[in-house]
Amino acid sequence: MTAQSRGNRWGFPELGFGVGLRTPHFAHVLEHRPAVDFFEILTENYLATGGRPAHVLDEVASHYPIVMHGVSLSIGSTDPLDFDYLARVKALAARTGALWISDHLCWTGVLGRNTHDLLPLPLTEESLRHVVERVRVVQDFLERPLMLENPSTYLEFTASTIPEPEFLARLTDAADCGLLLDVNNVYVSATNHGFDPFEYVREIPPERVTQFHLAGFTDKGTHLLDTHSDHVRPAVWDLYEATLDHVGHRATLLEWDADIPDFETVHAEVLEARRRWLARGGTADGPGPERETHHVA
Repeated sequence: MTAQSRGNRWGFPELGFGVGLRTPHFAHVLEHRPAVDFFEILTENYLATGGRPAHVLDEVASHYPIVMHGVSLSIGSTDPLDFDYLARVKALAARTGALWISDHLCWTGVLGRNTHDLLPLPLTEESLRHVVERVRVVQDFLERPLMLENPSTYLEFTASTIPEPEFLARLTDAADCGLLLDVNNVYVSATNHGFDPFEYVREIPPERVTQFHLAGFTDKGTHLLDTHSDHVRPAVWDLYEATLDHVGHRATLLEWDADIPDFETVHAEVLEARRRWLARGGTADGPGPERETHHVA
């Protein structure tokens, strides 16, 4: 089977292959303007309007498409939504021209306390209704669709009654939001909980997917940890190829957030993702970091 390029719900552009903008790579990116198609920023790292990170981001955003990825929305919490935070997110998106904003299907705190962890939800009808309503409010405030990422999880609620792919499909349909499909997270959770990651991917509605994440995990023997601290593992590459077959190409982002190596090492993973896209039938003049049209001056 070959991968075909099929559109997403909103007609977002196929950005190609990108990396996260991380502090150790600031100097390299500014000096060399590497051949990647876009950069993803961790939203919370750039909410301040001054300082070196803001300066670097403004410079990068003048040459590359930007997408935003947050960790503080806490869409599954029962705490009220933080509209001060959302206002700063909206302002950052306007400043950078971000093409979309994403966060995680999780909760990060309750009663005003932030755990700084991405905690799983019970996958129930009640949770689904709760998250759908909150996503609608967030999208109305941001005046743009929100993309939610499938989590990596290490425990499951006995109260859960809805398989995660079905939960995501129903959520994205009812709230009219998008999905950031983290392929590494699918594999990590599948290993930890004993389900088939390929079947999971086949149940995802392709038109709701706007972006893929790839990353490395840490094998702890009894379970896998989503650490973003290593190369993409062979099993995750295999799952990525199957995902391309089902969904088609989407903007593909390589995450490397701990034990960060030099930029060339990260870039090699990006090139590998593109190679696999081409091997699945992608076109050489389609999305990819070899193009000369990745700048948007």
